[in-house]
Amino acid sequence: MHQYIYNLGNFFSKVSVDNFDRIALKYPDGGTMSFSELETLSNKIAYFFIEKGLQKGDVVGIFNNKSPLGYACMLAALKTGIIYTNLDLTSPFQRIKKIIERCEPKLLIFDVEFEMQKSIAKLGIRSVNLYDNFEKELNKNGSALPTVTNNVTGADAAYIMFTSGSTGFPKGAVITHANLINFILWGQSTYSITPEDICTNANPIYFDNSVFDFYVTLFSGAQLVPLTNDITHDPFNLVKTVAKAECTSWFSVPSLLVYLMTTKALDASSLPSMNRFIFGGEGFPKLKLKKLYEMYGAIAKLYNVYGPTECTCICSSHLISDMDFEDMNSLAPLGCLAPNFDYILINSNEPNDFGELCIKGPNVGAGYYNDNERTEKSFIQNPLNSAYKEIVYKSGDLVQVDEAGRLHFKGRVDNQIKHMGYRIELEEIESMLNTLYYVNEAAVIYERINDSFGQIVSFVSTSVTMTENQVIADLKQLVPDYMVPRKLFVMEYLPKNKNGKIDRVALKALKETT
Repeated sequence: MHQYIYNLGNFFSKVSVDNFDRIALKYPDGGTMSFSELETLSNKIAYFFIEKGLQKGDVVGIFNNKSPLGYACMLAALKTGIIYTNLDLTSPFQRIKKIIERCEPKLLIFDVEFEMQKSIAKLGIRSVNLYDNFEKELNKNGSALPTVTNNVTGADAAYIMFTSGSTGFPKGAVITHANLINFILWGQSTYSITPEDICTNANPIYFDNSVFDFYVTLFSGAQLVPLTNDITHDPFNLVKTVAKAECTSWFSVPSLLVYLMTTKALDASSLPSMNRFIFGGEGFPKLKLKKLYEMYGAIAKLYNVYGPTECTCICSSHLISDMDFEDMNSLAPLGCLAPNFDYILINSNEPNDFGELCIKGPNVGAGYYNDNERTEKSFIQNPLNSAYKEIVYKSGDLVQVDEAGRLHFKGRVDNQIKHMGYRIELEEIESMLNTLYYVNEAAVIYERINDSFGQIVSFVSTSVTMTENQVIADLKQLVPDYMVPRKLFVMEYLPKNKNGKIDRVALKALKETT
């Protein structure tokens, strides 16, 4: 296969030949698309891009609702060297506007009709509704792999993934063909994904975790089951749909799995075909992880994974075992970095096994699109190497390394506070709250009142009737007084952002209104 994998366009074409009649996309409504059909459709869209005057290095924005057209547009961009970015149909207009201003797409693609299209049209970017114009726009095009695919190299950008930025302006991480090829091959090897697998795509397509869903699944010849918002937002329908599709592989943020267990939508008999659960993007509360392990540990492997968006989705993995529950007060390890990867720790007056994780290797992306200032702050010269240029990604994550070489998440550089003279990681308080048997999820924020004073505020969700004072009393048995939140809110569910993670911005807003 090696002669086909110097770029992703050739890579997928080879996969489509090897899996010609096999199902690539398996929709909950019964609709399917084979690899050969997806290959043909993506080639037609590639010619369409070329006819529209797009060239290698141009950006196309895809308002992607996980239709066959949406996935085919991604593949068409890969085959022409065009850089795609998937855009959220439900984002506020102002955020979409900021993203479009940053990446300056030459074309916007819509695979489904939605309310904001008229407002977006006023931005003056060429756009096309493929859901309306499929017959007219595409059927006149050829179906063979475009010759321009041979001009795409591993160094060329494949996509831009926008993440939140501390300044309020989204950051667009640029990931290359070479980054993704290394990632796909590692994913296939680590998780044993084969054409026999049926994998979920529950993650939003504009969210980093979907990179694993799309690339490791389809580029392995496996089936992908697209799950749209209306399905993922209904826990019982989601579990029922995944079971009916006979999915063998699951990937999501831990919050989604916690939610499914809390609502009792997921039990030990819900997903009989599942043989691996992969989860990452945030910490998995240990009590809830143990519950999932007790449900499925005998028939499925559970993997805790880690990786910044800037380093191509995942770069470390840890297989959960009985030993992970000997200590219920800490999160599961992040594991060891993938082969062909390495790291350094930046620390200040700390032991050598603790510090900010800086990652180096072939999954480290190319920086932030059209944003040199933030690129230079995060993609830095290896401070231990003065002999030649070597870029490492400064993650902002604090980790500790154990005797086995496994990384353990200890907090964020920007989530470390100085309170009452003590240096505190807010994640430590969250971890202790999560050990309480009645707590489903916990989040802790720090509210700065003035230059010299602030207060710790926590939020917990529970299905058991508990008062704030009762939770505080239990927490006092686990942490010193200076780590006890000044205020605590008990809720049925913690709010989630569109990526399925706990929405700390919403929690701060809630705090201000109470």
